[in-house]
Amino acid sequence: MTNEVIIGNTVLGGGNPLSLIAGPCVIENEEITFYTAQKLKEICAELRMPFVFKSSYDKANRTSLSSFRGPGMDRGLRILAEIKSRFQVPVLADIHSVDEVKPASEVLDVLQIPAFLCRQTDLVIAASKTGRAVNIKKGQFLAPWDMKNILDKAASTGNRNIFITERGTSFGYNNLVVDIRSFPLLRSFGCPVVFDVTHSLQLPGGQGNCSGGQREFAAPLARAAVAAGVDGLFMEVHPEPEKALCDGPNMIPLDELPQLLKMLKDIHGLISAQSPGTGGRR
Repeated sequence: MTNEVIIGNTVLGGGNPLSLIAGPCVIENEEITFYTAQKLKEICAELRMPFVFKSSYDKANRTSLSSFRGPGMDRGLRILAEIKSRFQVPVLADIHSVDEVKPASEVLDVLQIPAFLCRQTDLVIAASKTGRAVNIKKGQFLAPWDMKNILDKAASTGNRNIFITERGTSFGYNNLVVDIRSFPLLRSFGCPVVFDVTHSLQLPGGQGNCSGGQREFAAPLARAAVAAGVDGLFMEVHPEPEKALCDGPNMIPLDELPQLLKMLKDIHGLISAQSPGTGGRR
């Protein structure tokens, strides 16, 4: 069993219910962001599923210079602070530099280290020193066991509110693959493990000047990850993915989410009824 991570008014790991981290890939505008946050809270409240709202204020690693990056840190954090206050939900976003850590930690309940930056020692340590929960996304270029050294960096600060997110591994050109063996390997380090369903469906740079995606595989991959014992799921959702300004091809339509989450919660319940070693409490 993994340790518990405190995230605002909710808890991840430690045999607690399956958690959801979800929201649009990037903050597009207030209307879409607030609407999605409200609907996600309602869905998760109905399912009694712990929920953390995610949307990035800046996507610093876009494929093309012309790709939409978001509103920037100042405006983005103001929007996330309003969501946190209005809907009483924890909020999460990416940070990209040590300079962002302090202002971001004053708003965010979770500081997320992007996969491409997961080996940046100064960033990992600065984020961990805040005492906030830190989500370290496993780099697409790393083996699962490589994450142990990164966790040791974070743990050196004394912060125990650390968790890992698996988001697929580079597999040839413009493709990612998810190795199910990764989940028990990562959980063996003691930290909660989250599966990033939608980023694992990316086809990085697959459309030339932007990434493609295969959202049709979201359900089978999510089912496999929950059966393998993950502590939470990370999903980017949007009311109209085909109109999204970022990662539309792999985002899940908001109206399809309740049915998917109910199925995943049922699977988690079956797994949790087994021994603690399979992912949950008896």
